[in-house]
Amino acid sequence: MLLVDRILEIGEGRIVGLKNVTANEPYFQGHFPGAPIMPGVLIVEAMAQCAGIYLLREIEDRDTKLFFFGGIDKARFRKPVVPGDQLIMEIEMMQRRAGTAKMRGVARVDGAVVAEAEMLTMMSARPE
Repeated sequence: MLLVDRILEIGEGRIVGLKNVTANEPYFQGHFPGAPIMPGVLIVEAMAQCAGIYLLREIEDRDTKLFFFGGIDKARFRKPVVPGDQLIMEIEMMQRRAGTAKMRGVARVDGAVVAEAEMLTMMSARPE
């Protein structure tokens, strides 16, 4: 499930991605009928996908690698994200070590913070 529509900016230690939230997203069927709200876990997943794009661009043999969540800290959800919103996700590198990275993500809609989290990612070889 791809939750990033476009990368807007990639810089030193930073990436900005965009997700257009549309009414036909499959998760809106049950979350919640008659009052669709993007699940917070999927907002964090979208931020993590941006982080993965940032990290993978630096790896030569990226076709053989996968990134997994190692942890999520300080996750906060400030406002609901609904169909028609444009989610702008800004991810900043906090710490990088061999095979792991800690990044901070902030998601905004119309400039207002809707979610934020610190994410620990772990790199692994793709299973054969």
